[in-house]
Amino acid sequence: MVTGLVLVKLMSGKEKQALARLKNIKSIIHMSAVFGRWDLVLDMETEDLPQLSDIVVNQIRVIPGVLSTETLVTTSI
Repeated sequence: MVTGLVLVKLMSGKEKQALARLKNIKSIIHMSAVFGRWDLVLDMETEDLPQLSDIVVNQIRVIPGVLSTETLVTTSI
């Protein structure tokens, strides 16, 4: 199991449409709206790193209104 955080920058005026699409992605286990350079933090859980990468590239980045993402793969400390 791989967990990660995906930071998302949204286009102004397209937030609601993007959020509606993001809510349909099953690997997103929690979504937080934040202030600052990023607009959303997505907590994700997938079977492996290739699946996480595939979801970010082929399901999240293609959503109209998503300007950019940054993915942080979590580790134990």
